[in-house]
Amino acid sequence: MIFKILICFIAGIGAGLGTGFAGMSAAAVISPMLITFLGLPAYEAVGIALASDVLASAVSAYTYGKSGNLDIRNGLVMMAAVLTFTLVGSWAASLVPNTTMGNFSVVMTFFLGIKFIVKPIMATREAREGVSREKQIIQSIISGVGVGFICGFVGAGGGMMMLLLLTSVLGYELKTAVGTSVFIMTFTAFTGAVSHMVIGGLPDLGCLFFCVLFTLLWARIAARFANKASAVTLNRAVGMVLTVLGAAILIVNHFS
Repeated sequence: MIFKILICFIAGIGAGLGTGFAGMSAAAVISPMLITFLGLPAYEAVGIALASDVLASAVSAYTYGKSGNLDIRNGLVMMAAVLTFTLVGSWAASLVPNTTMGNFSVVMTFFLGIKFIVKPIMATREAREGVSREKQIIQSIISGVGVGFICGFVGAGGGMMMLLLLTSVLGYELKTAVGTSVFIMTFTAFTGAVSHMVIGGLPDLGCLFFCVLFTLLWARIAARFANKASAVTLNRAVGMVLTVLGAAILIVNHFS
């Protein structure tokens, strides 16, 4: 039992920091930890990770929103596209042979972390406000379609792809990009968690409780720090968290 709590605590630290700092899905951290060290079936581990995502993303979104770093209007548009095209991507994936895309989100996490360290996101809210409402809606829909389809097709990458598109394509400054990303992830993770539990039944309740608790705690800590930090400090913190987590998960996957 102590070993189980320790693994959930370590997984919760990584998942919470990733969610609170960068809008990263807890599934990228928690799933490989539970599979490798506790021997949980992959489907059950993903269900626990998605359930951990729900409250962690919700409390992070609330923290970012309270500081004015959340775009709900465009977030809802993008979320509708993501949810719709996740289903389309899943259907398309069923028509083709299995592919070796398991490490897609992990590799993306690692290199995106390096990108934030080497080339920080220094966009301003004023520049974003200069973009017309119509253009923002079109950008949000197109980005949501891309994220949703890839998530459904390869089963990974949502949080990191949303962060990349929100900053690079839609021109969000980093805090608003993370706040909007975790807002969307609250609903996508809830949908995924419920689906997993309906199809696969209830997971290990001990792992579920401790993963949710520790992920929520560290996501709250990370989100509070992120909203008080300067743009430069936040870019470096996000970069370090993503790079370290990406490397750690690659190592864990190597031994799984």
